Amino acid sequence: MRHRIAAVSASALLVLAGSAGVAEAAPDSLYAPSALVLTVAQGDEQAAVVRASTLSCAPTAQGTHPDPEAACAALAATSGSLDRLVAAPAPGRACPLHYDPVTVSADGVWQGKRVAWKHTFSNTCAMSVTLNGTRVFAF
Repeated sequence: MRHRIAAVSASALLVLAGSAGVAEAAPDSLYAPSALVLTVAQGDEQAAVVRASTLSCAPTAQGTHPDPEAACAALAATSGSLDRLVAAPAPGRACPLHYDPVTVSADGVWQGKRVAWKHTFSNTCAMSVTLNGTRVFAF
């Protein structure tokens, strides 16, 4: 009798354990995550961060960024390729030729893909002219 109770109990546990693995994982959202931590640092590679902001673009633009809608729109226009933000500096604007580096970075995910990006400008004027109108690092 004892062996029969133990066998029935063991069978019940196996059935319960087997049915627990059948459930499928459902996504929390219909949108792939797009959330970044953006920084501006004074200096080059090992620079000290002076400002930082968070930006989340899906399903709505939000975060600590002062203009998340404009920043998300700028990133969407480049399909999340931050290198495209620095591809075409504004024509007709000149900057002083002194070297006082500023480094901007973005870490997080864009449309579900990992992002770890960093770019160093020769000075704040060069950063402003290059990122003119993108609003991504305007915080």
